[in-house]
Amino acid sequence: MVICQVVILSSVMHLTSQKGCRLAIGAYPAFSYDARGGGGDGLLGPMNQDGLRSLRFDPKNLIIPALSWRTTQILGLPMPPGLNISITTQKLEGSFAPDSGELSLQFEAQFCFTVGSWLTAPDLTVNTCLSSGKVESQRHHVQGQALDADGNAVLVGVSIVPLSGAAWLDQFLGLPDEALAVLRCQLQN
Repeated sequence: MVICQVVILSSVMHLTSQKGCRLAIGAYPAFSYDARGGGGDGLLGPMNQDGLRSLRFDPKNLIIPALSWRTTQILGLPMPPGLNISITTQKLEGSFAPDSGELSLQFEAQFCFTVGSWLTAPDLTVNTCLSSGKVESQRHHVQGQALDADGNAVLVGVSIVPLSGAAWLDQFLGLPDEALAVLRCQLQN
């Protein structure tokens, strides 16, 4: 007689984005960004021999609020009305160390700038590692925060944003140049 036992070693971890996030591109001042209302469920895999668990979010079910006058401030003032930056995630996956609370997630997304209904800029591609560790680059020196007992974390990452293909936008933003992301979030399973 053969007895089979199936053990499910994965679970769901829910990410909720919070206020107090920041985004910056090039030499421009950082945007203060209230990302409340965003998030999604990620699949938390089994522990590997290094004490890490894989964590993968389905981009189709991940909500990231748009940057607009409602959610974003620049130098303490709301972003101009009519200007909108939507974010379409293509990838958010990596690893989670349960013992230390450290997170490392590869983030790939398209940022689409629109001004009212009359101007749509080419998408900007952002590809970075969002980490609870330290990030140092030419422009930025930022420290993330590992997952604490309440499930709060700060993930930071720097990406080189390539040319968009629109000369006016590339010149305006000084592309290619660095972009900074600071994501305050809560993760719970």
